[in-house]
Amino acid sequence: MNLVQIPTDTWVTASWQDYLQAINHPDFEKAKSYYHDHRFRIEMPPLGHDHAADNTIANFAVTLFCTLKTIPAKGLNNCTFRKAGVREAQPDLAYYLNENAEVVPWGTSLIDLDRYPAPDLVIEIANTSLSDDQGEKRLLYEDLQVKEYWIFDVKNVRVLAFAIENQGSHRITESSVLPNLSIALLQQALQRTRQENQSQVGAWLLSEFNRL
Repeated sequence: MNLVQIPTDTWVTASWQDYLQAINHPDFEKAKSYYHDHRFRIEMPPLGHDHAADNTIANFAVTLFCTLKTIPAKGLNNCTFRKAGVREAQPDLAYYLNENAEVVPWGTSLIDLDRYPAPDLVIEIANTSLSDDQGEKRLLYEDLQVKEYWIFDVKNVRVLAFAIENQGSHRITESSVLPNLSIALLQQALQRTRQENQSQVGAWLLSEFNRL
C-alpha cells in the first residue's frame, strides 16, 4: 500500500496489516484511526474550536453526573480500543462505569478487547463527520458491543443517543448506563453553550442534576 496516496477522512479497503502500517507512519502520528469490516479510516487534526468546545461540555456533563450520583466511572479521551486483526476505534470520549470503572489498570497503553471489556459508553463529537458517525462508526460500536453510543452533533446542536444490544442499536431518550439522565437535558446543555460560557452551563447542569 502506497502510504503517500492514502486518502484521509474516508474509509479505505485494506487488510489489518496494511492498517497497522498506515497508522504507524509518521504522517499519521497525531491522527485518529478506525478499522472495521476490512476497511480503515484515518481522521486528521486539527479538530478546531467547535469540536473541542463540545467535547469539553460532553465530558463535563458525564463526569458531573457520575460525581453527583456516586456512579464509579473512568473517562478516557481519544483512547485506542483494539480487537487485533478485526476492529479498532479511537472515540472522542469513552467511559467505563460501575463495576468496570477499575477494570483497566494503570500502565495500560492501547486497550486490548480480547483482554478487557469494551467501554460502557462511547461519545463521538460530530462536526464534519456526522454521516459517518451515524453510519459506519455506529456499526463498529455495535460490533464492539459497547452499551451506549452518543453523538454530539456540532452543526445541528443536538445529541443523538443509541442503546446497543443484540448486535444492533436503537434511539433512546434516556440513558440506561447513567440512570435517569435525559438525553433532552444533555441537548439543552449543548444548546445553552451557544449563548452562555461553559461555567454558566456547568452551573445550570449542576442545578438540573440535583433535581434528579
